[in-house]
Amino acid sequence: MHARKLASLAVSLVALSLPALANDWPQWRGPDRTDVSKETGLLKSWPEKGPHLLWTNKEAGVGYSGPAIVGDRLFTMGAEEKTDTIYALDTRTGKRLWTTEIAPRVKLDRGDGPRGTPTVDGDRLYAIGSQGELVCVETTGGKKQWSVNLVKDLRGGRPNWGFSESPLVDGDKVICTPGGKKGTLAALDKKTGKVIWRSEVTYPAHYSSAIVAEVGGVRQYIQLTRNGVFGVSAKDGKLLWESKLGGCNTAAIPTPIFHDGYVFVTSGYKDSKDGLIKLTAVNGKVTAEEVFSGRTLVNKHGGVVLLNGILYGNSEEGDPWVALDFLTGKKLGWSSPNLPKGSITYADGRLYLYDERGGTVVLLEPNPKEWKEAGRFTIPEKTKDRPGGSNIWTHPVVANGRLYLRDHEFIFCYDVRATN
Repeated sequence: MHARKLASLAVSLVALSLPALANDWPQWRGPDRTDVSKETGLLKSWPEKGPHLLWTNKEAGVGYSGPAIVGDRLFTMGAEEKTDTIYALDTRTGKRLWTTEIAPRVKLDRGDGPRGTPTVDGDRLYAIGSQGELVCVETTGGKKQWSVNLVKDLRGGRPNWGFSESPLVDGDKVICTPGGKKGTLAALDKKTGKVIWRSEVTYPAHYSSAIVAEVGGVRQYIQLTRNGVFGVSAKDGKLLWESKLGGCNTAAIPTPIFHDGYVFVTSGYKDSKDGLIKLTAVNGKVTAEEVFSGRTLVNKHGGVVLLNGILYGNSEEGDPWVALDFLTGKKLGWSSPNLPKGSITYADGRLYLYDERGGTVVLLEPNPKEWKEAGRFTIPEKTKDRPGGSNIWTHPVVANGRLYLRDHEFIFCYDVRATN
């Protein structure tokens, strides 16, 4: 057998033998798209120079795609010299295991390359490139099973800065947002890529990623576009409710947050409003009632997390970091005097904040009254090819005892376990 085929077979066999771990991060914002990990046994404070750096991969490619992690495999995307690719790394070494081309590389404002995070579902992986190429590949070796272009095949429209969505897998469906007159959302058969339904809503696509929620027995997909936030029936794509909160003409990016029948949305430009919506379902009919709205947590793209009734995230107005009471919108005392805005995630009693300008990472106790740091460090290298107007926009990920940080072609893996 040819040496390359033997190597490919070996990779496949190893991957098949690796069980999924309890603290995997299989998609954008984690298992339930909240950016809140259930992992325990992590460091509660860091040494002066930060946690131990296990490895650095310097060939991640250009782009902002985040990591999806299952077992000992990291899946992400990047633009190489001529093509956008999806690939797998070994989390133990940082070495690349396989690469699959998605589409030709295209010049984009604020930087080339893929923006979304792949979604792992069993032995298959789903990802959307910046030009709308939705691909399904095998996790073991990257073999392409099917592909659908959101523009050419689904008659959608590419947002100005490229498709940035991370596809949602729910049961036998893949949910994506081509936008346009055929339907903002599309539900595809995850095995074949065939269209199951298009949504009744026909707004243009923006940059947010959909979530799944259930209210009063009504399963639905919630998505944010420039026109605001809405929910459609998971069964057939029929519109259930909508609100103008979170909408803005420039870029509606953050993922909506759903909890206990409430939806919080935010976006970061002058024509937007953050706010909370209460959903109620009676006899299959869903109504939406605005609870509060304002411009206190004006979040462009760093994300927001909800912990014990408190929202934490960065804001474009006032303090760079803000905490709000989830049910009232009241601003609390938590803010930073010396950390620029950035992205955020949570694991084992600590917030992880990643400064988008300087690459500083802060470990923080989630105390809504006081900023209480438990360590900080700065990534050892930054890209020298940063496009004008861009920053470090890939969110941090904590999975299986490791912290993953990216700045374009650099991926850093740190050991954050409390015991080795």
